[in-house]
Amino acid sequence: MTSYQKEIVKINHHGREIHGVSYMPTRKKKCPVVIFSHGFNGTNADFAMNSDFLAKNDVGAFCFDFCGGSIHSKSDLKTEEMSIFTEKEDLSAVMETIKNWGNVDSDNIFLFGGSQGGLVSSLVAEEYIEEIKGLLLLFPALCIAEDWNKRFPTLSVIPDIHELWGVRLGRIFFESIHDYDVFDHIGQFDKNVLIFHGDQDEIVPLEYGKKAEMLYPHARMEVFSGEGHGFSEAGNKKVAEMTYEFVKANI
Repeated sequence: MTSYQKEIVKINHHGREIHGVSYMPTRKKKCPVVIFSHGFNGTNADFAMNSDFLAKNDVGAFCFDFCGGSIHSKSDLKTEEMSIFTEKEDLSAVMETIKNWGNVDSDNIFLFGGSQGGLVSSLVAEEYIEEIKGLLLLFPALCIAEDWNKRFPTLSVIPDIHELWGVRLGRIFFESIHDYDVFDHIGQFDKNVLIFHGDQDEIVPLEYGKKAEMLYPHARMEVFSGEGHGFSEAGNKKVAEMTYEFVKANI
C-alpha cells in the first residue's frame, strides 16, 4: 500500500478559479494520473473513494469542482453562468496544469468523467488525442443536447433561468447546445475507451452508451446489471478496481 498526499490545488483560467484536490503517491517516481470530472450538481468529493483507491496503488488522481457546476461548488461562477463549454474550458485548464507537474508521468494521463462530466471529458479528449492515454466514462450524459433541444426547440423559447433539480441554469447552458449534435463531436479519440453503464439508468438510456461504444475505434462497454444513474457502493467499488486495471493495462 503506497502512502499518498492529499492537497488542495487552485487553478486560475479565463478570469475564474477552480478548486481541486490532488491525490499523489509520495514515492519519488513519476506516476500516471486520472483526472476525475463530476456530473451535474456534483463536486470533487464524488470521486474521493476512487482517488484514494488509486493513490494507494501508485496511481495519482485529481478531482475538482467545475466552475458553476454545483450549488455546493468551491470553484468560481454561479450555476447560471455554467455551460458544457465553460466546463470544457475548466477541464482543459486542469489538463494543461497537471501535465507540467514534476511528479506526473505526462505520457500517462487519463480522463474519467461521470454523467455530464463524462460528456465534457469525451469532448476534451477529442482535442488532446496525443496527450490523453485513455478515457473512462461513467454513464456519460451524451443525451444532454438532444434532451434539451427537444424541450426548447427554438432559441426564442429558451428561458433566462430554468431550474433543474434545485439548480438554477442560465440561458447560456441551453443556447450553447442548441442544434449541437454530440455524436458529430466525439469518436475521433483513437486510444482505449471504457464505458460503465447501468441497465436501469433512467436519466441516460443505455442506447447512448452503446452508440458511443460503436463510434469510438477502441471502446468497450461494461454493463452493470441492476444499476441506475448513480451506482451502488458495490458498483462504485467495482468501477474503482476496473479503473485501476484499465490504467495498468494502458500504460
